[in-house]
Amino acid sequence: MAAASGLDDVQTLIDRGGHRAVVSAVRADGSVQSSVVVAGVVAHPVTGERVVAFTTPGTSVKLRLLRARPQATIVFQPDYHWASVGGRVDLVGHDDPREGVDTERLRLLLREVFTAAGGSHDDWDAYDRAMAADRRTAVLIRPDRVFAM
Repeated sequence: MAAASGLDDVQTLIDRGGHRAVVSAVRADGSVQSSVVVAGVVAHPVTGERVVAFTTPGTSVKLRLLRARPQATIVFQPDYHWASVGGRVDLVGHDDPREGVDTERLRLLLREVFTAAGGSHDDWDAYDRAMAADRRTAVLIRPDRVFAM
């Protein structure tokens, strides 16, 4: 399935059943590390392309693995249907600067990813402070492969 059109199917599945997903990255020894995240579809802050995104603390194992090998697969399965998105990862965060994304754009990106992943907040200033304290990074999966059933 074409990656761009496939994200429409992924978004439909997310809308139907929620934002929880399992993301997998590769360890140095070639084994796979998987963890549960909440994710959504957003526009890439530099290219504008649609990507699957989640945030992770600066101390997470998955972030360390993705820095070393920037490739991931994420799977959503809210019911008997599922969607898998795999591709190259771009990292944008407090400790993962990216050309074209300044401090203000990062603050807004972290909010965008949070809301795309189903989150809401009553105090956005407190949210921003928590994201800075956690040294959060947005993980943006640029889809090479999308499979949905």
